Amino acid sequence: MRYSILLIVVTFLSLTSCRKDFDTKPSNGQLEFSKTTVYLDTVFTNTSSSTYTLKVYNRSNDDIHIPSITLGKGDNSKYRIMVDGMSGRDGKGKHFENVELLAKDSMYVFIEATAGIADANPTDFLYTDKILFDGGTNQQSVDLVTLIQDAYFIYPQRTQNPDNSYTYEGLPLSSTNPRLTSFSLDESDPINGNELHFNNTKPYVIYGFPTVPNNKILEIDPGARVYFHSESGIIVADNASIHVNGAQSTTTALEKEVIFEGDRLEPGFADVPGQWFSIILTDGSTNNRFKNLTIKNATVGLFVQNNDGTTVEIENTQIYNSSVAGILARTGKINGRNIVISKAGQYALACTLGGNYDFTHCTFANYWSGSSRQSPTVLLDNTYNDGETLFIADLVQANIRNSIIFGPNNIELGLNKNTLKSFNYSIQNTLIKFNDINNQFGNNPLYTPLKDVSNANLFSNNQTTNDPKFKNTNKNNLRILLGSAAIAKGNNTYLIPTDADGITRTPASTPDLGAYQHLP
Repeated sequence: MRYSILLIVVTFLSLTSCRKDFDTKPSNGQLEFSKTTVYLDTVFTNTSSSTYTLKVYNRSNDDIHIPSITLGKGDNSKYRIMVDGMSGRDGKGKHFENVELLAKDSMYVFIEATAGIADANPTDFLYTDKILFDGGTNQQSVDLVTLIQDAYFIYPQRTQNPDNSYTYEGLPLSSTNPRLTSFSLDESDPINGNELHFNNTKPYVIYGFPTVPNNKILEIDPGARVYFHSESGIIVADNASIHVNGAQSTTTALEKEVIFEGDRLEPGFADVPGQWFSIILTDGSTNNRFKNLTIKNATVGLFVQNNDGTTVEIENTQIYNSSVAGILARTGKINGRNIVISKAGQYALACTLGGNYDFTHCTFANYWSGSSRQSPTVLLDNTYNDGETLFIADLVQANIRNSIIFGPNNIELGLNKNTLKSFNYSIQNTLIKFNDINNQFGNNPLYTPLKDVSNANLFSNNQTTNDPKFKNTNKNNLRILLGSAAIAKGNNTYLIPTDADGITRTPASTPDLGAYQHLP
């Protein structure tokens, strides 16, 4: 029996030793590809791209090997590839030899690029190369194309320590991530020049939290584009100011509007919330103003905390896709006109710990779709609880007029009053989503003024037809269509002469509610 088992083992080994695992045929130039050209989305100069995928197919009945897979520019290429999990000769992702591909099978090629503006074609700023499969008459190729965008990069400087770790410029904001730092913008930076003046010649890319120093103003020109890296923002410090000087644009390119958004330029990130943190107006910041500005994909679009008594002026400003709140204020003082806020994880507008607020011809419509939202679109509150302590402050006033407060929830306006401090609010000529199905607010005196006939508010619930008829809430287009309940329901006393698009609101007629005047 032992000899029989031995014979079986010997026979098996002899058979398998004769098998030619590497008995493949060379590629004959008949590979097929998922793409003939791989377009890597726009990247900033000397910044690594995302990873893109190419699939290579062997449709034949033979196991083959591809004698060589190389980048056309060889070791000088700014592209890197990984082929079937391999990083190639010397691990550089440039050269591969004798890559096997079984019959009727496929493999992945992963592609990245890190190129500078100097590497790109000066006429179109494209950086190109090819992946070459095999050579001679059997050679096949796939084109690679990347658009390189020059930019000003603003980031904390770092110094290397003896243990090869780094110390970053400025005040650390996180004990777990030393790169999260607050550092001062420099009027005479050796590379960027005056960092307290953002122009529109090329974009700005922000890393960390650059701070506007005391007694300084950050001026941002019409048409400026500011991109924020993950976990970054701008801090406006005590006695400092930010002036966003956007203007009305005449084309869909928004050529004069200022835009703040994340630095991921791929189309898949165009509407992803929480890509960066916030514009933070800290205690004592002064004379801040925002005009013709779009803020996209932040955690909190604008965070206003206890500014020094001067008013934060916000006009013709849109805030979309905030993972927490569009505007979060604590004891703030804000004058808002033609503001549009849509899609926030919690609040479109949260005025907490009291403050002093005026909002006119604004559209707050929270169609957040990332999760179940329990909070109202707009919250007025004279308290703030940090988890350990309840803080209370006077709500001096909160006026909302000729506006829209809306969303899919039943109750989209939240009022929270602590009687130890004042709570003064006035909402007039405003369309409000307020479907009090369980009559939980019917006897609450805090909500009684909303229903006073003299305030001329409109309420939308399941039984009424007071539908604002927004054009496309999925795409944050909150312009109102014909048939909207908001048409001609405003009060000329609070008229803002032009809407968020620069369209004239005719004083002789009753204006529409919200930030946009409807168009026939």
